[in-house]
Order: sequence, then structure tokens, then C-alpha cells
Amino acid sequence: MNKTRVLFLCTGNSARSQIAEALLRKYAGDKFEVYSAGLEPKGINPLTKQVMQEIGISLEDHYSKHVSEYMGKLHLGYLITVCSVAEEKCPATFPDIGHRLHWSFEDPTAFYGSDNEKLQKFREVRDQIDKQIKNWLAQQSIKET
Repeated sequence: MNKTRVLFLCTGNSARSQIAEALLRKYAGDKFEVYSAGLEPKGINPLTKQVMQEIGISLEDHYSKHVSEYMGKLHLGYLITVCSVAEEKCPATFPDIGHRLHWSFEDPTAFYGSDNEKLQKFREVRDQIDKQIKNWLAQQSIKET
């Protein structure tokens, strides 16, 4: 069985796209090959790893990747941008994709506040992405594994 390839794209590939990649892989990794990338990779934010670990998902094998690792090299069933900057700057004619979607989430790495407030912002964005992925799977009649 061929799995549909999904690429989550954001600016830094440090938070939102990493979270989305890990959650879709958790819920429907038997149906999708899931990737993430950034327009300007910055390394995974430690708070991203922390909030994912809180829900039992390790990002130890994850690393920030540039979109050029995938552009024109894989047929993608879906390209999903998870930030407005990536949506604006990603080439409109991204080669070899089936569907392009945009899910805009606030950048938790840009949030200013105390350490506890920053952690809470990462949790909030994680939970929003989680809900969006579950809704998207339900719309496609795909049951979570």
C-alpha cells in the first residue's frame, strides 16, 4: 500500500511543523508518510520537545530541515503550511503536489513572557494543532490509530 505523503511547512521548522508532523504520524502513520520543513530552519526549540514529551511523543530523532530537501524530489499528496509567513513565501507552483492547505497557527517561539507563560503558549499551540489534525482526519473519514 502506498502511503500519501504530507509535508508540513513553516518558517523555522522549530515548533509548529514539528508538532504537526509528530501528531499526524501518531494518529495516522499507517496512512501517511509525514515530513516537516522550514523556509529558514532554526533547530527545534527545547519547549517544542518538552510539550510533546508531556503527551508521550519524543522528538529526539527529529531535526530541522530546509524545504529544498523535498521540493521537486517527492510527490506530495498534501503540502500544509502552518504559518502565514510560509504561506506567503512558499512558491505558488510548488512542484509535484496534489493538494495545498493552509492552517495558520500563532508562532509560540515569538511569544514574550515568563518561562511559565512561554511554556503555556507552546501547550496552547500544540493543542490547537492536535485539534486541527483530528478534525482533518475525521473529514477524510480516517480513524486514528
